[in-house]
Amino acid sequence: MALTREDALRLDAQDPLAPFRDRFVIEDEHKLYLDGNSLGRLPKGTRERLHRVIDQWGSELVGGWHDWIEAPTRAGDTVAEVIGAAPGTTLVADSVTVNLFKLVNAILDAQSYAKLATDQDNFPTDRYVLEGIARARGLELEIFEVDPLLGPQPADVPEDALTVLSHVAYRSGALADISAFPESVIWDLSHSAGAVPVNASAMRYAVGCTYKYLNAGPGATGYLYVREPDTLVTPIQGWFGQARQFEMERPYEPAPGITRFLAGTPPILVLAAVEEGVRITAEAGIDALREKSIAQTDLLIALHDQWLDPLGFTLGTPREPHLRGSHVSLRHPEAWPICKALIERADVIPDFRGPDSVRLGIAPLYTRYVDVYDAIDRLRDLVERGVHREVDQTVSRVT
Repeated sequence: MALTREDALRLDAQDPLAPFRDRFVIEDEHKLYLDGNSLGRLPKGTRERLHRVIDQWGSELVGGWHDWIEAPTRAGDTVAEVIGAAPGTTLVADSVTVNLFKLVNAILDAQSYAKLATDQDNFPTDRYVLEGIARARGLELEIFEVDPLLGPQPADVPEDALTVLSHVAYRSGALADISAFPESVIWDLSHSAGAVPVNASAMRYAVGCTYKYLNAGPGATGYLYVREPDTLVTPIQGWFGQARQFEMERPYEPAPGITRFLAGTPPILVLAAVEEGVRITAEAGIDALREKSIAQTDLLIALHDQWLDPLGFTLGTPREPHLRGSHVSLRHPEAWPICKALIERADVIPDFRGPDSVRLGIAPLYTRYVDVYDAIDRLRDLVERGVHREVDQTVSRVT
């Protein structure tokens, strides 16, 4: 394991993915960005693509829809390539929250479940959606406890419940083995797709976002995956999900395939950004990205053990590579002011997850080994000097 800066630079020189960094907008090389698990960087190709779509809008006006109308499924097939799914099973539309609402209700309309379930540590929006659906349908919602480090295990899943789980836990970074769980689980791939291989053949349903490791931009559209889309009918019946869409005098009839999960008019500029962000990920190859992610998180953990453990940090992420995704949580009682000091005094961008985690995300497309080394070096320095106790510790809305 490289524990010197020279070794980190040597790894960067040998990195086959290194050329991809030049395809992203990086205006300040001194600023170390380790928050790609929250929002990916801007690909240069996205900026160029958006200008082309804007020009197309200006010149073609409504005639552009002959190209744009296929954008949700075209982008969906690109996402499908990254998550290992078959073409025609993935749709880019709406948000994770809306897609989960659609998917859970569609499954409940088609199948009988005694209750809904998720784990206490699942991402809040997933729990909130289930709470609302359970209340509306008069169902029980079971929220079960899991190991905070390792995340949900197959034995935790109730047999009689429609269960929603995250492939990578948003706080600890714990990685679930999808193939070990029941096929009926709905998976949230938001913190895995684009950094971790997804075994789509082992699952029937999934949702996810595109603005993290898929680099589609802030608030970019989400996606949903259904292995056999014709077996379900969306609860939100909109004209873009209607068979023979422009025969407008007809009553609603779901379109064939994954298109039936569309509702309103899709956001074309956003979908163009999704396509570009996902394509660069697909080009790099998920296996190569995973290999680099493991090596870089190994480096981060080794530096934690050498430098941060003596300063009161504990590792909040599994050590075993096959049990973790592409971000590492460093736990410390003063995690919030440490995060603020990193941003304000050390030019390092992490994020904070309560109650006590400094979360550092590795985005292998553009994160260098030396970025990891320097970030932990700066973190060690500011905590040793007590700089985090000098910053305003007021908790802001965005953390």
